[in-house]
Amino acid sequence: MSIPFWCVFISALLIYVAKAPLAKAMKEEGGGYDNNNPRAQQARLSGFGARALAAHQNSIEAFPLFAAGVLMAHVTQSSGWLVDWLAVTFVVARVLYLLCYWADMHRQRSVVWMVGLVCSLLLMLTPAI
Repeated sequence: MSIPFWCVFISALLIYVAKAPLAKAMKEEGGGYDNNNPRAQQARLSGFGARALAAHQNSIEAFPLFAAGVLMAHVTQSSGWLVDWLAVTFVVARVLYLLCYWADMHRQRSVVWMVGLVCSLLLMLTPAI
C-alpha cells in the first residue's frame, strides 16, 4: 500500500482517537457516559469536554477532503515525493491539531488546521502540476 493510502487509513483512525478524550469527558461529566442520549450529554459539556467534542467533529469534517485529494492524485497517477510529502504533512498536522485543541492552544491550532487544509487542496491540484 502506498504512503498516501496509509495516511488515509491513519486519518480515519484519528477520528476515533479524537473520540476517546470526548468519551472520557462525558463519563466524568456526571452520571457516566449516557449511551441512551449521548448527543444531549455532549451538548452540556464545557471546557475540555467541549474542546474534545469540537476536535472530534473537526476530524470527521477534515477527512473527506483529504481522502478525495489522495484519490484524485492516485487516479491521475500523480505520485512521487510531493504527493507522499503532502499526505504525511496532513497527518502530522492533524495530530498536532488534536493536541492543540485539547490543550486550548487556539492560535497554534488554527495554524496547523490551515496546514492540513492546504495539503488537502494541493493534493487535489497535483494532477495539474
